[in-house]
Amino acid sequence: MKNRVILLTLTAIAVLLSTACINPPAGDAEVMAPNQILDFDVLYKQNCAGCHGLGGRNGVAIALADPVFLAIADDAAIHRTAANGVRGTPMPAFAQSAGGPLTDKQIDVLVHGVRSWANSTPVAPADIPPYAPKSAGDPERGAAVFRTYCSSCHGENGKGGKAGSVVDGSFLALVSDQELRLNVILGRPAAGAPDWRNDTPGHPMAEQEISDVVAWLAAQRKETPGQPYPISAMQRTSGGIR
Repeated sequence: MKNRVILLTLTAIAVLLSTACINPPAGDAEVMAPNQILDFDVLYKQNCAGCHGLGGRNGVAIALADPVFLAIADDAAIHRTAANGVRGTPMPAFAQSAGGPLTDKQIDVLVHGVRSWANSTPVAPADIPPYAPKSAGDPERGAAVFRTYCSSCHGENGKGGKAGSVVDGSFLALVSDQELRLNVILGRPAAGAPDWRNDTPGHPMAEQEISDVVAWLAAQRKETPGQPYPISAMQRTSGGIR
């Protein structure tokens, strides 16, 4: 029986080898090394679409094709995030210099490709809050801002209402303060979540209010998200629960 299995295996290998010899790759077919691919569509689909959605929309992460995002995020901001990732979040570093798979040229192709989406629906950035906060937010003021602009959907304490919880420990552990800020500014149009202009119709959020509510949300982060039991000092210093 053992010899028969070996014979069948060798026969299968011989068939595969003979097929490869009979039908070699076409002479004009070019096999391109991964680090030589400079086609934006290919690079985006392979590296970005899984989170940001095909065409930069309807993904689980920031919609990169959102005209408001493209109006406030300059080349440097997009390049920095793509190259270095965001520590502590699912956004990995893609540049080889930061341990990722892509060359500097490939990162540049992605940045330029994403920026090209702004040409289809340009937005004047005059009245849009800036990408980065101008001043630090205040969590105490942020609590009042949340009640005014956010509680009608997310509940009085942020634990959920018509929309989901925004103070869930696992959620807050996976998003940076910058992503929280972008979510407040951009909303999630595909999910029916309003942007900073429409949380309270006719009363767009001020730049400082955005910074304050982000500070309040950040203050809700737990030291050990998803851990329902108190952790003793000994467990903390020994590297976790045994």
